Amino acid sequence: MNAVNALPIAPSRVAHRRLAAAWWAASLLALAMPALPAFASDGDAPTAVIEVRQADLLPEHWLAQLPAPDRVILDRAGIAAQNARMRAEDKSIHDIAALPDPLPRAFVRSQVEALSAPPTRALFDVHGKPVAKKELDALQRALALEAIPATQPLRYGLVVHRAALRAFPTRLRAFSSAGDTDIDRFQESALFPGDAVAVLHRSRDGQWLFVASERYAAWIEAAHVAVGDRDTVLGYAQRAPYVVVTGATVRTTYTPEEPRVSALQLDMGVRLPLRADWPPMQAVNGQHPYASHVVDLPVREADGRLALVPALIPRSADVSDDYLPLTAANLVRQSFKFLGERYGWGHSYDARDCSGFVSEVYRSFGVLVPRNTRDQAISPALDRVAFDAGDSRDQRMAAVRDLQIGDLVYIPGHVMMALGHQRGLAFMIHDTNGGSWRGADGTRVRAGLNGVSVTPLEPMLFGETETYVDRITSIQRIRPRATP
Repeated sequence: MNAVNALPIAPSRVAHRRLAAAWWAASLLALAMPALPAFASDGDAPTAVIEVRQADLLPEHWLAQLPAPDRVILDRAGIAAQNARMRAEDKSIHDIAALPDPLPRAFVRSQVEALSAPPTRALFDVHGKPVAKKELDALQRALALEAIPATQPLRYGLVVHRAALRAFPTRLRAFSSAGDTDIDRFQESALFPGDAVAVLHRSRDGQWLFVASERYAAWIEAAHVAVGDRDTVLGYAQRAPYVVVTGATVRTTYTPEEPRVSALQLDMGVRLPLRADWPPMQAVNGQHPYASHVVDLPVREADGRLALVPALIPRSADVSDDYLPLTAANLVRQSFKFLGERYGWGHSYDARDCSGFVSEVYRSFGVLVPRNTRDQAISPALDRVAFDAGDSRDQRMAAVRDLQIGDLVYIPGHVMMALGHQRGLAFMIHDTNGGSWRGADGTRVRAGLNGVSVTPLEPMLFGETETYVDRITSIQRIRPRATP
């Protein structure tokens, strides 16, 4: 190579090497830096919701404000005592082990009629058409009340799949107004795999069972219940060792060998017994178990009988070997695991509603609360602060300023969980299908949050003129009770 050709080439190679070295240095620096949320550098940036900033949507923001985040609010003995009080004092909680056996006709009929009363208002189907009287009459016939025997043996079962609890033995969805297809008035709640039920009655076509569980009595599809002996069913939730689902949801491992327990949804607070005796080299449904938890899950045999089969939950799943300690930090972490989940009235959409949200959060600590808002709000087993129409705004605001993390705040038809105070406001996390406030021009802004949301309490509107604070009916606290 001659000198004329060499001169222009050499500098470009040097520059190239320098650029490459700079690129590698920048890349290594980027790899060494921890990943940050996209908006972490602008946490004060507003969101579209009144008074909510980007940082407010991070659990770490609320954890940083806690003076004693890991202090235990209620220990295991305290939770056991709280649950015993709930079972003894709250009429919405059912002791299915104490039901009469055999079941008398009058008892069964009263249970069914208490739930499945003929609708008294107009209802609409998913197409916006009125539900015809003949359809409603058919639902009453489906109850088969005249077929209830004078007495019948009490049967028990375990739920094998997350399943809807319905007001009538039907999948028909019914709504209060045409076009509003979110709140199905026939949807009551849901039960999860491993939940124990007492079978009280069967629909006329045999496809539905009227069951009583600890927190609810309603209709469930028979295909989701496996009937077994009393000791096996009632003892399932008492077995140890066990795992508790601490994620919003987790799923069992996919298994074509046993479809009944394949990719099964398990919701927060579900407790499953471990197969501690499982041989370490024996496959579970075609997979080596060493990277998973081997659990016993209920399945329904062809004849409807209960069987227990092994299934795998990956060790990477959000589960714990015990209920979580009830601390302020864990209340924040558990509630934020649902942030953004779609609102699901009565546990529809494989999700949950406002009372389902708070009860599942507390279920991850092993705390029992009633299923519905109306029962939670008046439960005598909790530490209740009650309000009536005569209480002043000042009285209500004093209670709002005294809110502690985890407190449950009730307005008609809705419950919220307190997160903390900042910028002169009390902040809540709650599962809501609504949400409105006054805009800058004084008009009402209807947000339609329709999911688990973080909002301030004070600006939220209940109707056109009243605020949430004006309509607080009670505040329930899960705290140690003072010794008399």
